[in-house]
Amino acid sequence: MNRQIKFAIIAITIVIPLSSFSVWASDSEFQFVEKNGLTKLQAITSFYPLYEFSQKVGQDKVNVQLLVPEGVEPHDWEPTIQDVQELQKSDLIIINGLGFENWVESLGEMNYRGIVVNTSDGIIKNQNEKMFTFLNKGDPHIWLNPNFAKIQVQAIANAFSKSDPPNQNFYQKNAQEYIIELEKLDFKIRDDLSNCNREFIAFHDAFSYFAYEYDLHQHTILSSNDPHAEPTAKTLENIINIARELKLEIIFTEETTDPRISNVVANEIGGKILVLSPLEISNNENYISRMTENLDNLKEALC
Repeated sequence: MNRQIKFAIIAITIVIPLSSFSVWASDSEFQFVEKNGLTKLQAITSFYPLYEFSQKVGQDKVNVQLLVPEGVEPHDWEPTIQDVQELQKSDLIIINGLGFENWVESLGEMNYRGIVVNTSDGIIKNQNEKMFTFLNKGDPHIWLNPNFAKIQVQAIANAFSKSDPPNQNFYQKNAQEYIIELEKLDFKIRDDLSNCNREFIAFHDAFSYFAYEYDLHQHTILSSNDPHAEPTAKTLENIINIARELKLEIIFTEETTDPRISNVVANEIGGKILVLSPLEISNNENYISRMTENLDNLKEALC
């Protein structure tokens, strides 16, 4: 079913009077409804990294929800009627942007009255011409660059501060503390990879921003931003030739994709596969620990 038609049907099906909203948007702040003796911002995040960033910033002052269910690829997800109901109740919807959340285009059809926080805005506006070549390729994976993740964290803190001015200092302090942790991660990645080879083969086109930041060159098995696309025989032949030419011994896969595709390439070069995660789905670890695991696997491949 056409996506816009689907959303129109959902919007018509769900009757939520505007008077039942817990919050009304204005230029600067919201008027909260007391719930269980507490007043909290209600924030919905589109996928895992933004969920963690929002929790770090909001802590006990914000009720943060993850929109995409645990274990589900954001690429595959579309909201159900129940999801639309939850969206309608939120004060803020926090998204990555850059086309990652296609369903956002239909929020107007839902009569959504809260604020949509596009965490990519500050990144797009402040990058040089070379970075725009990556942006124009349509890669939305900005969160895999820790320095861009810092900008996303700050955007969330600013949105919380604007919506809840009495707790502005709280949000900004939490953001700065977490940004310091991201700066440490950036320094570790930069230092650990400084004397290593620069070429690696990822599964799909997810590490453009990471590669740009750390002066690496990403090759991919899939020349697509969709991890569920199918490679052609010619594509596999080309990537095998690249791996042989560069004398690579490790081919990367992802935790939610079929490893057999990467194994085909690895077997042809007499190598092995490791995971390089795009961090799109949640698990029991956090952003920094998972990025560190990526770093460890990159070090094994490159250093």
